[in-house]
Amino acid sequence: MGPTRKPNVCRRLSRRALGCFSRDAGVVQRTNLGILRALVCQESTKFKNVWTTHSRSPIAYERGRIYFDNYRRCVSSVASEPRKLYEMPKCSKSEKIEDALLWECPVGDILPNSSDYKSSLIALTAHNWLLRISATTGKILEKIYLAPYCKFRYLSWDTPQEVIAVKSAQNRGSAVARQAGIQQPVLLYLAVFRVLPFSLVGILEINKKIFGNVTDATLSHGILIVMYSSGLVRLYSFQTIAEQFMQQKLDLGCACRWGGTTGTVGEAPFGIPCNIKITDLPPLLFEVSSLENAFQIGGHPWHYIITPNKRKQKGVFHICALKDNCLAKNGIQEMDCCSLESDWIYFHPDASGRIIHVGPNQVKVLKLTEIENNSFQHQISEDFVILANRENNKNENVLTVTASGRVVKKSFNLLDDDPEQETFKIVDYEDELDLLSVVAVTQIDAEGKAHLDFHCNEYGTLLKSIPLVESWDVTYSHEVYFDRDLVLHIEQKPNRVFSCYVYQMVCNTAEEEETINRSC
Repeated sequence: MGPTRKPNVCRRLSRRALGCFSRDAGVVQRTNLGILRALVCQESTKFKNVWTTHSRSPIAYERGRIYFDNYRRCVSSVASEPRKLYEMPKCSKSEKIEDALLWECPVGDILPNSSDYKSSLIALTAHNWLLRISATTGKILEKIYLAPYCKFRYLSWDTPQEVIAVKSAQNRGSAVARQAGIQQPVLLYLAVFRVLPFSLVGILEINKKIFGNVTDATLSHGILIVMYSSGLVRLYSFQTIAEQFMQQKLDLGCACRWGGTTGTVGEAPFGIPCNIKITDLPPLLFEVSSLENAFQIGGHPWHYIITPNKRKQKGVFHICALKDNCLAKNGIQEMDCCSLESDWIYFHPDASGRIIHVGPNQVKVLKLTEIENNSFQHQISEDFVILANRENNKNENVLTVTASGRVVKKSFNLLDDDPEQETFKIVDYEDELDLLSVVAVTQIDAEGKAHLDFHCNEYGTLLKSIPLVESWDVTYSHEVYFDRDLVLHIEQKPNRVFSCYVYQMVCNTAEEEETINRSC
């Protein structure tokens, strides 16, 4: 464990008032966040449940905003008690928002309109419109009609805050066509846009005649990732594909003639034609086989994580160098646990190159380092481990009495994710406060109780624990967000009932003040 020196908030505030900072523009912001972190983690600080609500439609959270009714209603969670920011007019089922991303103003870019410097919600509707909506007023600022030839359904960042990818639903063909054995050549479409101002990169089709029996495809950081039912994952350069196979460059709002039809690109009913059609297999960048197509890239230098493509290998993770596919020293990670739910692993989102491996009773933070006297090979070692608060003895004794009156003692092993033992359910990272947040759940009598723990991201030291007042049913779906001075818990119950619990940081509750006054 490293040092746990307590930062002096008064000294930081005094230095901030005097302007004692270097010329680095980010120093003031980092100092403010350091002060906030000290306040969040101090012993007297509490997190109070200030608001609870329920909904029949999914609830989403993004950067201080809670979205209801398929993103039509927005509530700000920044105030001491959540307040409604806006509510868009009711719409038909075909106009509902299916997916959305929050876009925030880039630093240093000159934008055409003053409204562009404020946050926007990029939304995809059920009838193939791509909208840019003001994140504070709900006003529609821009709209683009995508296409009439497929159903677009998913939004994702290709390059965060710069390039978006809109993916269509997979084209399975009609039931009659499937029964007749007629294969649909185009599995799905990917529409790629640069944001603010919106400009079209192109629409790409994923064709089975070229790629084979593809099960899915996506775009990330300029890489086209194609997945197969066999577990095979193939990577291609999207830039190379666009340069080689783009049939015609299209500009939004400009007249276009395509396939004997003339229209305006991005307006109904013409939409945007598919202008990137691959006629030959593009150059392959990388190929690997992994169980359930699980594949991640990260670390310094680049490494990837896979699970060997065999069912009995589930829960075994291999960490290999991307440049030569060599397994890192100690690169086979397998958590010694017996549980119903699988453990999971991923590269740490703090860009440190570390790896987080989460099991039911422990969280391992692994680091990737060079082997001494061999700079070409790397090794995996433990940085720190967070352990659940539970008894070490896994054996449980049960006494039974037979018909003859003989007492029989049976011993059996408890599962590592036994509900009566403290079990880790969610691990996340708060990048601004540099804290790891860990949700641990214990079944007490008929209901589960959860608490959210804050750990130092550098050393793993426990700094703060917050009990959640609501019960936690392990059979429900849960999401927990920790965002500066806010904790938000979204729960999905049976019959599509969604609940949202909002906690705000308070340094002195009314009860404490009343107690102090009485003692005085």
